Amino acid sequence: MNLWNRILKMNGRQLFRFGILFLKNPLLVFPTLRASKTTLKVCNELFGKRHHTNGKENAFRHALWNLEICIFCQKRLKNVEKTTNWAQKVTNMYEKVTQNESLDEAMDYHNNAIGRMVFLSHFAKKKDKMIEFLHKMMENSVKIEKIEDINNCQNKLVYISD
Repeated sequence: MNLWNRILKMNGRQLFRFGILFLKNPLLVFPTLRASKTTLKVCNELFGKRHHTNGKENAFRHALWNLEICIFCQKRLKNVEKTTNWAQKVTNMYEKVTQNESLDEAMDYHNNAIGRMVFLSHFAKKKDKMIEFLHKMMENSVKIEKIEDINNCQNKLVYISD
């Protein structure tokens, strides 16, 4: 997930949609980009390139990405509901434009939601405690083989391949 490469691969319509989203929320552009950069840095340090596969590390990265967006944007929005709504809008739009296979996409949506859930339920804790909690969740993540399997994993990270 090299953010800049993904942006360069977007077609005009996709770029327009992201542009409109960020134009409506200009104060959230830099916090969102910083959150994305921080996520990649943390995952590169922890996992090397393994977080680019569909394993547990990828599940962690998606959850961390949403958590980081919430943490960075909360400073501007000062409202947890608006913050999580923003993270959901941005990451859902990103998932739509990446055009993954349906199981990959469902996994990513699910893990993104887990990151926002961790933010909401651990909001009062320090960032490193939330990341530590996510890391423990990764250790207990569940391997899925079909989209329906996600229904049995409401509060767990999910992954596709070892």
